[in-house]
Amino acid sequence: MTIIDISRDLVKGMTVWPGDTPYNLETILDRRQGDSVHLTTLTISAHTGSHADAPRHFTDDGTTMAQVDLRPFWGPACIVTITKESGPLFPADFAAYDLRGAERLLVRTPLESLPPNQFPAAVPYPSPELADFLGALGILLYGTDAPSMDAIDSQGFPGHNALLRNGIAILEGLDLSPAKDGRYQLVALPLKIVGGDGSPVRAALRPLE
Repeated sequence: MTIIDISRDLVKGMTVWPGDTPYNLETILDRRQGDSVHLTTLTISAHTGSHADAPRHFTDDGTTMAQVDLRPFWGPACIVTITKESGPLFPADFAAYDLRGAERLLVRTPLESLPPNQFPAAVPYPSPELADFLGALGILLYGTDAPSMDAIDSQGFPGHNALLRNGIAILEGLDLSPAKDGRYQLVALPLKIVGGDGSPVRAALRPLE
C-alpha cells in the first residue's frame, strides 16, 4: 500500500508565524553519554508546521482541539493546484476541477516552492464566497500549504469564520509536493489537547486512483 507523507518536517529553524514560539528539540538524556535511554523535550506551538486549527483559535466560544469532530480529518480527499499567488480565492478559481464528492479539499498553491525557513509575505486564501460554495458541495475540510485561511494582516478572519460557518475543518501548512493532483484517502488526526486552539498533525495520503 502506497502512503504519501504530506507533513512538513519539524526541524530547528523552520518558519513559524511571526512572533510565535520557535520549534526546538532538546536532548535531556543520551545513551551515548551513559544514560539508559534517549529522551528529548519538545518546545512547539500548536500551530507549527502542518497543523489543524480548532474554532477556539479564532473565536471566543469555539470548540477546543479535544472537542473537535475527527471525521473531517480522515476520509476521501482531492488535491487541486491553484496558480494565484496571493489574495482571496473564489469559486471561479476552481472551475477546472470537479469537486463533487471530494469531501476534503487540499489546495496546492505557489507557496509550495517557498523554502521551509521563509515565511510568506502574502498568501492565497479562501474567500467567504468560496467557503459558502464548498459548503454547498458538502466539503468537510479545507487544507492548504499556506499558513493561514486569511490574509497575513487580517484581524477579522473572514475566511476562517466562513469555513466554520459552513462546517468545514481547517488544515494549514501542508507539504503537498510529494503528491499529484487527484483523489486520495487522507488521514491527518490532531492531538487531543484539552483547551487547545490547534494541533500539529501527521498528514498522509493513500492514492485512490
